[in-house]
Amino acid sequence: MNYTRIKVEKVGNVLSMGLNRPEKRNAFDIQMYEELAYAYGELDRNPDLRCGLLYAEGEHFTAGLELDKWAPVFSDGKWGIPAGCIHPLGLDEDARCRKPVVMAIRGRCYTIGFELMLAQDIRVVATDARIALLEVKRGIYPVGGGTVRLFAEIGWGNAMRYLLTGEEMSGGEAYRLGLAQELVDPGKEFERAMEIATEIAKRAPLGVMAALNSARLAKVYGTKAAFAKLLPDLLPIMKSEDAIEGVMSFLERREANFKGR
Repeated sequence: MNYTRIKVEKVGNVLSMGLNRPEKRNAFDIQMYEELAYAYGELDRNPDLRCGLLYAEGEHFTAGLELDKWAPVFSDGKWGIPAGCIHPLGLDEDARCRKPVVMAIRGRCYTIGFELMLAQDIRVVATDARIALLEVKRGIYPVGGGTVRLFAEIGWGNAMRYLLTGEEMSGGEAYRLGLAQELVDPGKEFERAMEIATEIAKRAPLGVMAALNSARLAKVYGTKAAFAKLLPDLLPIMKSEDAIEGVMSFLERREANFKGR
């Protein structure tokens, strides 16, 4: 893939994915979304990659969708992506990227940016963040997961406040409501997100993916379905080299060196 709208870099076992249209405040056109979807597919497929980091070049995460470019997609009622891609918005819960993604946010984070936040696993937000679902101000409504996920994150009343008014949420408010896991000074969000992603990448990849999958299963299909899969999904992991390494590192009182097999 020839990336022109995003900046993709492998940093150890972390795949760094940066929106790269700072001159347009990283406004999303269809090409940018498809490139990002391909990067998520690469993260999912490559056994050397263990965690993703989503960020943006420049002072703003994104000014949102370029609506004139997206209007035909929305009018058609279909949102397809090329083969080998995975929706960064997690629109198909049964075909999500199996590896966790940490997201770093600063400045404006509008429409699709807010919904990308909701689809990622850990979020680091700068104090200058301005986060908003502006769709109701543009004659439409959020169709990238905002109406489905936001109330589960921050409660019904808080979610309706932002969904139905299009009002901006500050970085501090996102942290207070639990939407962000860390609040940092502007310019520090990438560094902190990379630290978290690197820590995740040190852990047992099979265990990390299984833990993420179990949590998602509970969130989407309920606790009964998740409980039923706990031990069955653990059995193949127990036969892995990493499980042996985990026990040996415990007995030898050293940091484990996991291989993902």
